[in-house]
Amino acid sequence: MGQDSNEIREKILEQRKMLRELAMTKQLNFLIGSGASYPAIPLMSDIKEDDMKEKNRKLLEKIKDVSKSLICPNKNKEKNNSDVLNSYENFILAVSDVLNNANSRQTPREATLFTTNYDLFIEKALDSVLENTSLVFNDGARGYFNRYLDGSNYNKSVSYRGLNNNYIDELPSLSLIKPHGSVNWERADGDKIVIKNRVVGNPVVVPPTGYEDEATFLNNHFHDMLRIFQLELDKPQSVLFVVGFSFQDKHIGKMVKRALKNRELVIVCFCFDENAKINISKNLDVKSGNLKLITPEELGEEKLTLNSLTKILKGDN
Repeated sequence: MGQDSNEIREKILEQRKMLRELAMTKQLNFLIGSGASYPAIPLMSDIKEDDMKEKNRKLLEKIKDVSKSLICPNKNKEKNNSDVLNSYENFILAVSDVLNNANSRQTPREATLFTTNYDLFIEKALDSVLENTSLVFNDGARGYFNRYLDGSNYNKSVSYRGLNNNYIDELPSLSLIKPHGSVNWERADGDKIVIKNRVVGNPVVVPPTGYEDEATFLNNHFHDMLRIFQLELDKPQSVLFVVGFSFQDKHIGKMVKRALKNRELVIVCFCFDENAKINISKNLDVKSGNLKLITPEELGEEKLTLNSLTKILKGDN
């Protein structure tokens, strides 16, 4: 006999509660891939070019155009761009709420957001969210007029001290780490990278050519970013929520498989659909009790997107 609707509903609610409990009680990390910025930015498979270099060039130009429209107030806003930006804003607000409500005696009020995307949706969303929250944002930059990327700048926490020094309260903080670069990163003198407040002409990015591991590790900055990723996953009592990412990037897949040897780590992949689950399983090719591949059916949804993760963080049923 099949399950009745009440039993199915109970299982869905139990799964949602379990996932939110992970977010509230563990050291919080996220891995965001290109699927989270779709359809504002096309997937690589959507670009009909046989030549990989031309395919990468077209994708990068599209990412630059969309990012320019986000930060230029005079540009017409496309609906896809607005919808995707709104999903990022709601997500970051939900992360901020989770950190505010977490027990700082058990886990630090910190979250780390890793993204392989070059676009500026997260930065633009943060620009809006920071106006109305106490969230502290760290993109690894050091400096004032010239903001240089520095991996050591991530190892910080921020606290609020009472006016009479009678208490210290850790503020919620979110670190953004972009191991594949960004359209607002520009190479400076020597081996420095400057983080600009605009889209630059020749941004520092690692193209998705299938050789990301080689290109990434040739550059000290990207090596630092991935080293931080590995260190976060190696920490005790950590959780990594993954959305919009299929682990086709072999170097990140290798790091995740290595990290799964840490039995206290939980990795939760939000699979867009059943096909996505098959692809992730194939790309990771690992069996582990602390790797959870969540499908839409398990959460009572048609597809799993960034909005689905946001609802979990907010406790919406």
